Amino acid sequence: MPVTSAPLPPHVLHVTQPVDGGVARVVADLVRGQLAAGMRVSVACPAAGDLPRLLADTDCAVLEWRSVRSPARGLLGEGRALARLMAAVRPDVVHAHSAKAGLITRLVVRGRVPTVFQPHAWSFEAVRGASARAALRWERFGARWAARIVCVSRAEQRAGRSLGIDAEWRLVPNGVDLERFRPAEKAPEPYGDGPLVVCVGRLCRQKGQDLLVEAWRDVVRAHPTARLVLVGDGPDAETLRSTAPASVTLVGAVDDPAPWYRAADLVVMASRWEGMALAPLEAMACGTPVLVTDVAGARESLPPHMVPTCVVPPHDPAALGRALGRLLRDPEGLRARGRAGHRHVRAHHDVRRAAAAVAEVYGELLGPGGTASAVPGPATTADREPITT
Repeated sequence: MPVTSAPLPPHVLHVTQPVDGGVARVVADLVRGQLAAGMRVSVACPAAGDLPRLLADTDCAVLEWRSVRSPARGLLGEGRALARLMAAVRPDVVHAHSAKAGLITRLVVRGRVPTVFQPHAWSFEAVRGASARAALRWERFGARWAARIVCVSRAEQRAGRSLGIDAEWRLVPNGVDLERFRPAEKAPEPYGDGPLVVCVGRLCRQKGQDLLVEAWRDVVRAHPTARLVLVGDGPDAETLRSTAPASVTLVGAVDDPAPWYRAADLVVMASRWEGMALAPLEAMACGTPVLVTDVAGARESLPPHMVPTCVVPPHDPAALGRALGRLLRDPEGLRARGRAGHRHVRAHHDVRRAAAAVAEVYGELLGPGGTASAVPGPATTADREPITT
């Protein structure tokens, strides 16, 4: 009697550069959810950074892909390295995260394997002038080699569509682990009795800590006992250390930001651009109120009734300082906003919901047994020849 074997579950390859900050946590959460759902999962990424550590206790195969963060450096060598990994792994679907991985993955794969691209904020928003125009031209061209583009906010999707990126769009708002990020009794205040404001994120131009430090000088004039803590590391760390006033403390990168969210009276993000920042969602999941700049995804991450008081214009330290001062004058109002934010995140931003939505996107591209279906573009998965460059 012939013996038939059940089809293998689909094999997903995530390709990511960067490997730290919010992108690393999003990828790690997706991987854990996909493994729990029975998928086979591999991740191609640089060996240094947070992501390999976040996946160390899982059954995910973490494959070293030597890639630098700069979009203009190393394209040819990084593309060849990724092609070798692809030929060895032969995934059923490839999920590329952020601009650099999205660029190289699409150039290497060119539609021969169903490819999902997730910008995590558009590359053309990070640069100016000719660089921005070149990045936009690439995104318009490269969209042909993405079977789906997954955006984390409606604002991110609208920006791409309005600038002529023609794609099959899917909206999957960021989610957080509600078991890890939840309210708990506050730890003893390490910085005195005054209000504590915390900013969690990579210390870089995107996250706007320089604008926050500038705004903070006005805040401490009205609130002399207030303290600001910057949690994270990055290229702007030394500059911030040398320019920040004494009421600002840089604690560097931490393995777990949850205790800082819980200790804070207010979490602030002064970002210049985003897709949908993870830190405000994590803070609200811990029951802590947030103040954010009005960049893509910010309004969508908050309860609608909090938008008028908890969203400020970007690039405006004076407006940021005024909003901080006003919120710190109303401790009971802060606590009420924290409770409302907690309810909102639990209702709309559970990481399990995000993982299920991404699985639905893969399901659109794969057949019942995990076999790839046709992909729009110049080639399809019907001819799954080894990928080379």
